[in-house]
Amino acid sequence: MSGRGVAGFYALAREQRDDVAVIEVDTGASVTFGELADRVDRLSRAIERRVDPGGGVAVVLPNGIAALEVELACAQLPVYFTPINWHLAPPEIAYILTDSGASLVITTEEHEIAVRAAFDAAGRDAEQLIVGRRGLDAIAGGQAEGPPARRGTGQRMLYTSGTTGRPKGVRRPLPVGVPEDNLGLLAARAALYGVDHPDGVHLVTAPMYHAAPGAYAIQALHLGHRVVVMTAWTPEATLELIETHRVTHTYMVPTMFSRLLALPVDQRREAGVASLRSVVHTAAPCPVHVKQAMMDWFGPILYEIYGGTEGGATIAAPDEWLAHPGTVGRARSGVTIRILDDDGNELPPGEPGAVYMSIPAQRFAYLNDPEKTASSRRGEFFTLGDIGYLDDEGYLYLCDRAADVVVSGGVNIYPAEVESALLEHPAVTDAAVIGAPDDDWGERPVAHVVTSSAVKADELIAHCRALIAGYKCPREIRFRDELPRSDVGKLLRRTLREEEWVGHDRRL
Repeated sequence: MSGRGVAGFYALAREQRDDVAVIEVDTGASVTFGELADRVDRLSRAIERRVDPGGGVAVVLPNGIAALEVELACAQLPVYFTPINWHLAPPEIAYILTDSGASLVITTEEHEIAVRAAFDAAGRDAEQLIVGRRGLDAIAGGQAEGPPARRGTGQRMLYTSGTTGRPKGVRRPLPVGVPEDNLGLLAARAALYGVDHPDGVHLVTAPMYHAAPGAYAIQALHLGHRVVVMTAWTPEATLELIETHRVTHTYMVPTMFSRLLALPVDQRREAGVASLRSVVHTAAPCPVHVKQAMMDWFGPILYEIYGGTEGGATIAAPDEWLAHPGTVGRARSGVTIRILDDDGNELPPGEPGAVYMSIPAQRFAYLNDPEKTASSRRGEFFTLGDIGYLDDEGYLYLCDRAADVVVSGGVNIYPAEVESALLEHPAVTDAAVIGAPDDDWGERPVAHVVTSSAVKADELIAHCRALIAGYKCPREIRFRDELPRSDVGKLLRRTLREEEWVGHDRRL
């Protein structure tokens, strides 16, 4: 990695002030490194006056310049930055605001109504809310130039759901020192993914409130690369942007691969993708035939990462995957992978068990949930609930995932949360949500319900939409006389899954 790469955004912005840093595809707006750095410094000074060290800033912002600006401002202060999914319903936003304790919240005019409703539900002071570019400029406009006086290193605190259905904040200690002291890990990651080169262009294809898309966008700016931001993804627009902007690296999920491969052969053949050097994918299992087809088209440039918001555990470089099809890679530097049985005993190569990992450099706890933190761990190792095995060379293969999670288009949907919403309807007495096969999304959430009186499926889906984000709501409702349960009352989800997946080949 060159000195240019390690220098980071704040130093590079002085060297390449006139270079375009970010382009918003939907609006056509753009900002140079110099303009962005000036905004970031002023906003940092404004946040410094409003948020105590160790406190938090939350945002409900779509992909774009403002989201990157706020994160970079927080990243040079000793504060936590929490992006919130803008699709969430007000009660869901209110929960995260309360749980995180964020003392400043930033959103846009588009989402103001929902966020103000969340503020009311959480009993928050309206003065803690900043709305739109006008609001950002109002608090930052009077600030002096230059970096903040209390400069430090911030930390992302993202929320990931669990089997309880409630989101959990993944909280790490704030790093010591200033941002430039903490760029070594970023530089090492960039080299692993093949993006440690000058004059790069990164395409943001997915919502930046997720762990990977946001992290890769910020990483690109620290490398001095241009960031091209999409808000709504389509395969056609993706190919057009890669060609127009000479995109060198991007992040995708397997559903995007399937959508790209579904385009007409002539359209794919004519697409200008030669500028691409690296495509990272995570979030969901990628069928071997899909990944092979993408390699045949884009070339051997696909890098697969296995992990979660809690940390990245493995990487499969293109040549490794081609030699070991289906693997999610070997443990990254500083990471140890173990496969354990139910009693915590380590299993030999080839034998499936629970996948546990140790990542000392990324120690975390689930905020306000010591029980979940403890239950996910065995000593220094933690698990995401996945089942897999290691081969003789240390390559990890996944056999199953945390049993209850529905992965639709690379996004996790947690059945307990959806079931809780369904059970708030007075007619629903029992409910179970299962992932059913879907040719486009991989899986779609389907609800099996028992009711005490007649009710229409559309009514139940509308009821859910008032309580949780639309993408989490069941696509179909199956009415039953009773749900399969064990003698002690435990829901037998496997029975329902087997019904949904009859006649389908299922990797996970």
